[in-house]
Amino acid sequence: MRSCAAVLSGLLAATAAAQPSVAAIPALAAHGMVVTEQALATRVGVAILRQGGNAVDAAVAVGYALAVTDPCCGNIGGGGFMLIHHARGGETFINFRERAPQRAGKDMFLDGRGNVVPGRSTEGWLAVGVPGTVAGLERARREYGTLTRAQLMAPAIALARDGFVLAPGDTDLFGGRLQRFALQAPNVAADFTDRGAVLQAGRRLRQPDLARTLELIERDGAPAFYRGPIARQIVAASRRNGGILTLADFRSYTTEELPPVRCRYRGYTIISAPPPSSGGTTLCEILSIVDGYPLGRYGFASVPAVRLDVEAERRAYADRNTYLGDPDFVTNPVPQLLAPAYIAGQRAAIGARAGRSADVRGGLGPPEHRQTTHFSIVDGAGNAVALTYTINDSFGAGVIAGRTGFFLNDEMDDFTSKPGVPNLYGLVQGSADAVAPGKRPLSSMTPTIALHNGRVAIVAGSPGGSRIITITLSVLQNIIDYHMNVADAVAAPRFHHQWLPDDIEVEPNAVAPATRTALRALGYSFVQRDPWGVAAAIVIDPLTGVRSGASDPRRRSGLALGF
Repeated sequence: MRSCAAVLSGLLAATAAAQPSVAAIPALAAHGMVVTEQALATRVGVAILRQGGNAVDAAVAVGYALAVTDPCCGNIGGGGFMLIHHARGGETFINFRERAPQRAGKDMFLDGRGNVVPGRSTEGWLAVGVPGTVAGLERARREYGTLTRAQLMAPAIALARDGFVLAPGDTDLFGGRLQRFALQAPNVAADFTDRGAVLQAGRRLRQPDLARTLELIERDGAPAFYRGPIARQIVAASRRNGGILTLADFRSYTTEELPPVRCRYRGYTIISAPPPSSGGTTLCEILSIVDGYPLGRYGFASVPAVRLDVEAERRAYADRNTYLGDPDFVTNPVPQLLAPAYIAGQRAAIGARAGRSADVRGGLGPPEHRQTTHFSIVDGAGNAVALTYTINDSFGAGVIAGRTGFFLNDEMDDFTSKPGVPNLYGLVQGSADAVAPGKRPLSSMTPTIALHNGRVAIVAGSPGGSRIITITLSVLQNIIDYHMNVADAVAAPRFHHQWLPDDIEVEPNAVAPATRTALRALGYSFVQRDPWGVAAAIVIDPLTGVRSGASDPRRRSGLALGF
């Protein structure tokens, strides 16, 4: 059998590399840049930077603003991760991922016969984990911000109290799941429908209940959420509706700071999310495997480039699903997964034809025991924030407690309901991510900062469930390997493989027909999906310092803006 390198050379000669059919223009700025998936939230962040706030101040303000302007996905009812690069040097990673209630158990989503009950982990009160967003934003503001909580929350409170006019991009996700939840709950219908009908663009959306909730947080800080009236309303609603949340769950919630995951890729230092996110580890494993091949020479979306990314993704996702989980509960073998010898073995295992996921397992042997939001911010001093937070599926569990005004997450679905059974995003996970009291579910969120010569070069991330990792991968590769500008890098069509199911998922026009034919001949199969993800990225020119930003055109409401 010919070597993999020889096969790749032959494939290069047989097919021309596809090129992205986009010609996007990034936003440019000399000082600060903010990129989010909702224009009003972006403007809030830029206003904070103009007031003299730093990137963390802007991130906190944007985080609260998105809770108002992006109710499907922006949140105070979920949790996530904030990655900070300090202009003086060094990085900070704040983990404010949700936790399972103390009464949770590994079989809570199974029936009496041991089968997963459809919908139990994705809708309703059993699906809700203890939210972490308010605690995370408050920790970041207190430790690394420069402005007061009142200054940072005022824009969000005004947007909720006075309302804002819905643009077409804002209403794209209304209807469907939201309408079903509204039929089941009067307090959902009250704010998010027009007397039962889907809200249309041009309508002013006012959220007085959410305004009062935000005012309580502005006045009393995180204790208002975790020890005061907000927690009491959530727990009371949970109890009435068969949930298991308690006041003790809220009082015991904590955030933490962790060292980020680091790896090298073509001269860049990649800094990303550590467990309980799988994002940084899986991203770095994929990058490390393909770092041994000249993707730029092969060309964007060419046969060898697609093939190598897919085979690296297949192996990295198998490791992700086998070994990774909350580090308070399992030992995460991150150093072993990223060790040069292990990466070399993974690279050597890539054969001349398509691998079979059924034959791929976590390479270290047996272990020892749809909607998210991302935004990217850089300030004038060189501080940078990549923040990804989530309530999981669109509108989370579909429940709002009393008159709190915000949707709660369905993050319990990110646990393994039963080993071998896919979750909402098709991930087939193992016992390392089993439900346990107080445990944080494994995440795919991948807020990422790339340094070059010690300075911030790229800030990136995206929503997208299990595809977040490969979206972030593609943005990095498009910039580093294929020399795209940031707008083209974000807009370029995507493909994805996550070990199981054993298919290459592709957006329309992601892989040219001739390339797809050549890959099918090698044993690959394709499934076409609607476009996915909402990447938000910033690139800093190393010579001029100019910030260029881009919001993903897949979400019409987004905006990149600087000054």
